[in-house]
Amino acid sequence: MLDTGVPFGYSTAFYPRIVVTFPDRKTCMGSPSNSDRTPLAGKPKQRRQSRFSPFFYLLPAAAVIFVFRLLPIVSSFYISFFRWGLIRGSFLGLGNYGRMFQDPKFWQSLINTVYFVVGMVPASLFLSLFIAVLLSKKIKAMGIFRTTYFLPVVTSLVAVSMVWKWIYHPEMGLANYFLQLIGIDKLLWLSESTGVIKLALGGMGITVPDWAGGPSLALYAIIIMSVWKGLGYNIIIFLAGLQNIPEQYYEAARIDGAGARASFWHITWPILSPITFYVLMVTTITTFQVFTQIWMMTTPQGGPLGTTKVIVFYLYEQGFMEGFDRGYASAIALVLFLILLSLSIIQRRVVERKVHYA
Repeated sequence: MLDTGVPFGYSTAFYPRIVVTFPDRKTCMGSPSNSDRTPLAGKPKQRRQSRFSPFFYLLPAAAVIFVFRLLPIVSSFYISFFRWGLIRGSFLGLGNYGRMFQDPKFWQSLINTVYFVVGMVPASLFLSLFIAVLLSKKIKAMGIFRTTYFLPVVTSLVAVSMVWKWIYHPEMGLANYFLQLIGIDKLLWLSESTGVIKLALGGMGITVPDWAGGPSLALYAIIIMSVWKGLGYNIIIFLAGLQNIPEQYYEAARIDGAGARASFWHITWPILSPITFYVLMVTTITTFQVFTQIWMMTTPQGGPLGTTKVIVFYLYEQGFMEGFDRGYASAIALVLFLILLSLSIIQRRVVERKVHYA
């Protein structure tokens, strides 16, 4: 019971007595009822089920990854030690690997793959970043430009390959049509096995040996098409990074007298370095796995004279075309996996040191 009383100096006739009753602590707090208790309190079995329930939600995705990713890798490693056609044959040990390192076609396919990676990765990074910087400006019809650049990414690679095969047609293709407009003779494009360096210097009267001729014109033509096909994805990734750079950084740079070039090298490039590193790794890995455009655009496949036969195409050729030699193809696949793993580790150890994380 609490008696409030009245203000000092005033008559009690005008202030009634106010009484407030508080319940005791036991009545106020009370003991928790059955409805207020945690459903799992005192029930160890239900607590264990709750602890493991997230894993049941992950089980379908984990099963897909295991069946279509991990299991084929382990199976390929196992098969690579056997003479394996349609069924398992004799055990060879490291015989398939020894055969691989003595196979000139394997080395040619590996060199062609290196040419393809060296030609595509830098060009894709530079062009996509350059276009992304242009598209990040406030210009009219920005949505139309972004859609136009991204459209090849969502287009079927088979359809794109057929269109570009027609563009490279020696007689009716658009490529030779535009070359003739500027006074350059027609090129064979996908049928030319001569290296681009040898072709360029040969036109100036300089003789170059075949080993220094560079990638064939046919492979270089496929590189151009592949850069165009994958440009939109990298542009979108760079655009996302550019839009997250605060405008205050550029305003402060302009106040200090920095121009557009200085702002790019000291603000844009360092902040975009994590995205650039991601694009570099992803583009390198996907470029090593090029196959579809080689199959669709070259006649015969991998030609001319094997100058467009990359390592994944050679793997497919050995495993599914020439005698179904799955053991040898599995050995090539494992070596390709080790190459990509080594490159990824080198990129993380060397390139990532220059990445500026916020």
